[in-house]
Amino acid sequence: MGLDLEYIAGQTPIDEDEKEGLRIETITTKGELDEFEQQNIEEAMQWVFGRKFKAKNVFTEKFICNLHKRMYSNVWTWAGTFRKTNKNLGVDTYKIPVELKVLCDDALYWIAHKTYPPEEIAVRFKHKLVSIHCFPNGNGRHSRLMGDIIIEKLFGEEPFSWGATNLSEEGDTRTTYLQAVKAADNEDFAPLLDFARS
Repeated sequence: MGLDLEYIAGQTPIDEDEKEGLRIETITTKGELDEFEQQNIEEAMQWVFGRKFKAKNVFTEKFICNLHKRMYSNVWTWAGTFRKTNKNLGVDTYKIPVELKVLCDDALYWIAHKTYPPEEIAVRFKHKLVSIHCFPNGNGRHSRLMGDIIIEKLFGEEPFSWGATNLSEEGDTRTTYLQAVKAADNEDFAPLLDFARS
């Protein structure tokens, strides 16, 4: 039967060859996929929040890919590996490693020089990470978890609430989130900072 997905605003479609990486053949709908992915993400969160991290280890390609793998490897064979096709957003595939290195170096600089307050560092990193769009799927959820790791594990503050709802579902909260991301695209981070704590 295969995986038949319907996408909502702001979601990146999964290519046919990427769908072949589905580990659980009984999944046929977006709802089933979301459920299995959420179970995997919760396992990853248990791993994250039981550990201590240093900035020099968090802001690396290795850590970022490992986190994505922990979030999705029970569901996708390609979890933790950079996408091989261009999408409706994100940088060209060949630019992913370079753009990610620049972002990680920037984040280390922001922390060392207190360029921005902690919340803004976390939100700016999350925003740029999702803009690069490293992976075939799960970039939004992955970037938000990275934001939580930064704010809680590196700065010792409360994790973000990100609207306190499932942003994979259509609704006013998702619309507000997407509007905040678009504002951040234009260097206005206030709405995304507000949303992160809403």
